[in-house]
Amino acid sequence: VHLVESGGGLVQPGGSLNLSCRASGFDFSASTMRWYRQAPGKVLDQYYIAHIGIYGRYTDYADSVEGRFTVSRDNRNNLVWLQMTDLKPEDTAVYYCYAYDQGREYWGRGTQVVVSE
Repeated sequence: VHLVESGGGLVQPGGSLNLSCRASGFDFSASTMRWYRQAPGKVLDQYYIAHIGIYGRYTDYADSVEGRFTVSRDNRNNLVWLQMTDLKPEDTAVYYCYAYDQGREYWGRGTQVVVSE
């Protein structure tokens, strides 16, 4: 099982980044997908920042990113994305991709996002 995130980097406040997560080794199309983040010096936030259902029609977001972040998925290619706009310094974190596949949980290793001048 692999979840590989990419797309992180350094961006100025107000900027945008598009994270991607490539999945393999499990039934991606039957899995709900989420993004979590861990800010510097803090534990992994127990609440997701974005959630997407198996068909991609249902999405949900943390209040802190609602209206700025958009989650989407491609079941044919086993990909999930997190489009992030109007980034703020408080969005600085390691972003993790998460999959819930019929009772099994999988995590990626994360991709670093730094929002700074």
